[in-house]
Amino acid sequence: MGREQWGTRAGFILAAVGSAVGLGNIWRFPYVAYENGGGAFFLPYLFALLTAGIPLLIMEFTIGHKYRASSPLAYARMSKKAEWIGWWQVLISFIISVYYSVIIAWAMSYSVFAVNQRWGSDTGGFLFEDYLQLADAPGQFGGIVGGVFIPLVIVWVIALGVLFRGVKKGIEMANRIFIPLLVFLFLIIVFRAVTLEGASTGLNAFFKPSWDAILKPDVWVAAYGQIFFSLSIGFAIMITYSSYLSKKSDITNNAFITGFSNSGFELLAGIGVFSCLGFMANAAGVGVDEVAAGGIGLAFVVFPEIINTFPGLNGLFGFLFFGSLVLAGLSSLISIVETYIAAAQDKFNVSRTTAVAIGGGLAAVLSIIFATRGGLYFLDVIDYFINSFGVAFAGLLSVIAVSWFLKKLPEFQSHANQVSDIRLGGWWRVCLAVITPLVLGWMMVQNVITNIKENYEGYPTNFLVAYGWVVAVGVILLGFLISMTKWKAGQLEMPKENTESEEVSK
Repeated sequence: MGREQWGTRAGFILAAVGSAVGLGNIWRFPYVAYENGGGAFFLPYLFALLTAGIPLLIMEFTIGHKYRASSPLAYARMSKKAEWIGWWQVLISFIISVYYSVIIAWAMSYSVFAVNQRWGSDTGGFLFEDYLQLADAPGQFGGIVGGVFIPLVIVWVIALGVLFRGVKKGIEMANRIFIPLLVFLFLIIVFRAVTLEGASTGLNAFFKPSWDAILKPDVWVAAYGQIFFSLSIGFAIMITYSSYLSKKSDITNNAFITGFSNSGFELLAGIGVFSCLGFMANAAGVGVDEVAAGGIGLAFVVFPEIINTFPGLNGLFGFLFFGSLVLAGLSSLISIVETYIAAAQDKFNVSRTTAVAIGGGLAAVLSIIFATRGGLYFLDVIDYFINSFGVAFAGLLSVIAVSWFLKKLPEFQSHANQVSDIRLGGWWRVCLAVITPLVLGWMMVQNVITNIKENYEGYPTNFLVAYGWVVAVGVILLGFLISMTKWKAGQLEMPKENTESEEVSK
């Protein structure tokens, strides 16, 4: 039986965009842009998109399309010595899926709370004390919090239900519903937000350029970091998704559409978020800088405060906002889980049903850790370390391996050009062989120096070691161990259909 394929090109693009557009687009990008020069940030951001984001997307699309395999098998077909990189990426995805599902569960709860603003006037107190019932100190598990556990079960039922149905009938069909609905809901949110009193103040704070900021190296690093983390690059997703493409799919065009669609949604999110922040600042009689926030604090503390002060239809607006978080999160979670389902199918020759049941089931069980009273602490540390020393480092090494050691870029360029309208030139190889490694390498060095100087968020050293460093290093070691197991006879051979098409092209 041949490898599953997307039903249509639009289905693949919607799935790829669904993976890229996640919670970070809504709660991370607006604040990063605001903190790094406002309107001026869009210059380094666009430069980063064109010199790192889209080139990396093209590389990962090409790897998946050429080798017709999950990330571990694709790297193994490149070189058996590189297989561990694929497993490293897959294991990073596994860790992310375990805690990412819990954040979606929070958003699901809050979409219900929004109807009657159950969070009350003290939104911070409600989140940490009433809802999460946060433990007194990091490292304590405490009991399971029912209000988190129940929506968490629903999240996994939806995600695994979609994945059981396969690529075309499950993932593609789900994204055909999720992504248009997400865009529709968010357009309603943005339209309402920009009509609020004080919205112009927020938009001015968001777009007003601080041109001196673009002379600072940290701003450029922030731009590359945002592009890298928001496009689902470096943890096997795009390689896996592109392995389901038909052999004549336009790789380069798909990468440009995916990259710009993701950035377009980030811009839309920025407009919506800062319009609301401007309204909140105006109502409180303070500056936007006093209410601006990013991350979990923006979504679950600041936005409920904004909804409380809405002039009307508070419940509807709140439901739409948190509903959009749920949709964005689910589309991303499904893509993340698919990476290790596909890898298990390839390596251990098991059916999709078995891979989903065992791989997805294990992730679902482990996610209960984050539904305990100490869950937020574990989530915060693991998320920080797996992104800073997992995703970024895996991305760096994959680019170096492909461009410097395996010297595959000319071959990948030729493969992409055979099927693409937009032909790749020398700029693509320079971006991947020089610019991207330099920027990611600088990011890694800065992260290491920062974490040597001071403990992340002031957490105890033993807690950071046990749940930060051990997790980040553990996925590398486990990746090596899994890569040592042998493949089924003939599994490492190139797919026949690809070999034939390359012979014809010659």
